[in-house]
Amino acid sequence: MKLKLIISILLVSISNNCLSNNDFDKKIIVDISEQKLYLHNYAKKEVKIYPVSTSKYGIGSEANSYKTPLGLHRIENKIGHGAERNTIFKARRNTGRKAIINTPGSGDSITSRIMWLKGLELGKNSGEGIDSYRRYIYIHGTREENKIGQVASHGCIRMYNKDVIELFDRVDEGIIVEIKP
Repeated sequence: MKLKLIISILLVSISNNCLSNNDFDKKIIVDISEQKLYLHNYAKKEVKIYPVSTSKYGIGSEANSYKTPLGLHRIENKIGHGAERNTIFKARRNTGRKAIINTPGSGDSITSRIMWLKGLELGKNSGEGIDSYRRYIYIHGTREENKIGQVASHGCIRMYNKDVIELFDRVDEGIIVEIKP
């Protein structure tokens, strides 16, 4: 199973010209059924586990569905380096405002860091009407930290702000992200 996954990642990476020296050192796995994100560092034989929140609308790749897409992705862009914890982002830009965490009725703000995902599987999470990148699917912080560990997002993978900053600092653009049911 691991060999099949490594071969799939290699083939997708070659076809998308995204190989780097660190492509096989680290990998992120998001397990929707567990509401957890696993950062595997194969070189150091360690795994870091973070609780997350995925879509309250379920699993899917359709545009405007607000569902979390499955399959192989990579972090295409990292946004927010150096921003203060709980900083609010609008349209991927730092607003300079800070979120008040767990305020009732505060909504689905994107906070602290953004790791923008690009789907790597044509017809599954890449292509017309199902493209994760065009759907703005991110791993990001949230002001609704009280909902981490349960389905609550609008398609993205939400994390505690301290955790998303830590993850952001530990990974590079290009790292593979596998989202599984």
